[in-house]
Amino acid sequence: MADVAPRSTEDAPNGAAAERALAFLNELSPDMRGGAILGGDGSVLAADGDPSRWREDAAALFEASDRADEEAAEQIHIGTEQGEVFALRHSGLAAIAVTDRFALASLLLFDMRALLRDLAAGGDGVA
Repeated sequence: MADVAPRSTEDAPNGAAAERALAFLNELSPDMRGGAILGGDGSVLAADGDPSRWREDAAALFEASDRADEEAAEQIHIGTEQGEVFALRHSGLAAIAVTDRFALASLLLFDMRALLRDLAAGGDGVA
């Protein structure tokens, strides 16, 4: 299982790097409606729209998913008639993406994991 433990805010990527990473994810994924990148403490590093809303909704999503098992959820995928939600924790960071229906789940999750891995290593998520 990937590292889903919270990172300290001192180790978190800066907001500019997270913003670039989120913009890159939006560019890579034409089905994206919006998304956010969060620090391990739940702080919003980058978001499309209202950051406080992303913080609250991401916390609720991960909390509900974590209750289903003894281990923290690494990856969440929810599909509805209106669209899909993807959430991923990796290297102490989290990414959330809301897409149109029938987005390519494996490709989107791969891209999300790659940008979190790059951000965690000090990059800007644009590999």
